[in-house]
Amino acid sequence: MASEPLRPTWTFLTNHTHLLVVLSREPTRRIRDLAAEVGITERAVQRILAELITDGILTVKKEGRRNSYRIRRGTRLRHSLESKHTIGEILDLLT
Repeated sequence: MASEPLRPTWTFLTNHTHLLVVLSREPTRRIRDLAAEVGITERAVQRILAELITDGILTVKKEGRRNSYRIRRGTRLRHSLESKHTIGEILDLLT
């Protein structure tokens, strides 16, 4: 029986980036749906959203029973190798 090649367990993009990509497409997505699409727990989504809000990358507005997230696309990436680029540039490449 031939075995299938192993798939790597890591990805180039972080879960933070994955959440931003999904939210850029659908800013009112529920935490449960975000978790399912990214493949992480709801608690992990809550933690990452809190970090992105604290760091000023996301703002959140209550719309009825849902939250609507706005990405500050002009925010510069934090690492010195990437700091001349913005979150919006990354999202433009991925969406």
